[in-house]
Amino acid sequence: MTTSRPIGIFDSGYGGLTVFRSIAEQLPGYDYIYLGDNGRAPYGNRSYETVHEYTRECVDWFFRMGCPLVILACNTASAKALRTIQQKDLPLIAPEKRVLGVIRPTAEVIGNYTHTNSVGILGTRGTINSGSYEIEIGKFFPQVKVHPLACPMWVPLVEYGEYQSEGADYFVKKYLDRLLQKDPDIDTLLLACTHYPLLLDKILKYLPVGINVVSQGEIVARSLADYLRRHQEIESLLTRNGHTSFFTTDDVSDFDRQGTVFFGQEVRSEYVHLVGGKLSSVD
Repeated sequence: MTTSRPIGIFDSGYGGLTVFRSIAEQLPGYDYIYLGDNGRAPYGNRSYETVHEYTRECVDWFFRMGCPLVILACNTASAKALRTIQQKDLPLIAPEKRVLGVIRPTAEVIGNYTHTNSVGILGTRGTINSGSYEIEIGKFFPQVKVHPLACPMWVPLVEYGEYQSEGADYFVKKYLDRLLQKDPDIDTLLLACTHYPLLLDKILKYLPVGINVVSQGEIVARSLADYLRRHQEIESLLTRNGHTSFFTTDDVSDFDRQGTVFFGQEVRSEYVHLVGGKLSSVD
């Protein structure tokens, strides 16, 4: 029997599927496992300690499923848990494996999208309050002014399927107006939450002409492809059977319905439950 060593894709819910979709398109043929921790979502308003605990448990589960590489396709987990996992946890539990996030790949290129050196960042309260984007973008583009804004109503709009409703217009316009009041020179808008691409049509409706909207999926996918080219010691461990599995810590039927919207093709998931603080798959 062939042992599968897939790439793990993690998010607190459905949003990471928008990143996964781009990864799967750019890197076809690899084996993938996606886990949405919907049973404990959202992560956005939780403490650093809680986000780290939850994310670490899920990373442990990926490792037990045979993943040599895990992508935190979640801005909140990347902001609040990634550094601790990389610097403190991995050396103790799995020094030969890797966990990557979505913030640094985005920070490495976002300055190339702006001509005015003024960038707006829209995200969850947890991601914005962490200051991660200001710190990371400052390392690569110190001349760029970063204007962060939390949009706490946007994820619920998407999660409850209201992102195309008239009510969504009010909250989309409200936060965009608030952001643009910060600096009239903003010419680039980063959607720093993987849910937000589903609101793209409404975002474009209320943005002035000429503002570039950047989603993370293609950026992260290109960055991962480059990472695998540069790290053959990791790439050589990955299997290529073209197999994809989806797991959720909450209701399977709900995940499949919502996940199909985010992923752009049919999703069929399996349930994973918590046992004594550890994640365990259930047939």
